[in-house]
Amino acid sequence: MLTLFLKLLRTLNSEAGPWQISFAAGLALIIGLTPVMSLHNVLILLFAFVFRVNLATFFALWAIFSGFAYLLDPLFDRLGYQWLMAPGMADFWTGLYQNDFWQLTRFNHTVTLGSLAVSLVLFVPVVLLFRYSVVGYRAKVMPTLERIKIVQALKASKLYDLYQKLP
Repeated sequence: MLTLFLKLLRTLNSEAGPWQISFAAGLALIIGLTPVMSLHNVLILLFAFVFRVNLATFFALWAIFSGFAYLLDPLFDRLGYQWLMAPGMADFWTGLYQNDFWQLTRFNHTVTLGSLAVSLVLFVPVVLLFRYSVVGYRAKVMPTLERIKIVQALKASKLYDLYQKLP
């Protein structure tokens, strides 16, 4: 976990594009908040590997968002239950579940449906928030940190050399 955190920190200080980091955060949000064994998570992994997102950020934030998912599962369960039990939606859900493909999506599982709905709603705000944060960090915080004496001393140490050699 420490290695992932260091890679994330290294990514923030690197030349990686802000959009690469931001979309990695958005995809990690979806896969982190939803149950792992879902068809849509296979698609999210495919997107992460095919499109140019920062994988260190993706995996680090996946772990972080997964931790939040355990705290939010009761909310996801209630939301998914309300959607599945909505009076006008019974025929829709029954029709979907009679098709083999839609059974693979596990939308009949309340936590899966609720967490996917929440993560899809939060996707765009998270991507925009991360992009704004990365650009702001690089423009304001990083130059300020570079001028602090303790940071300069750490950069001169062997510990920083080990940090630089991380793959």
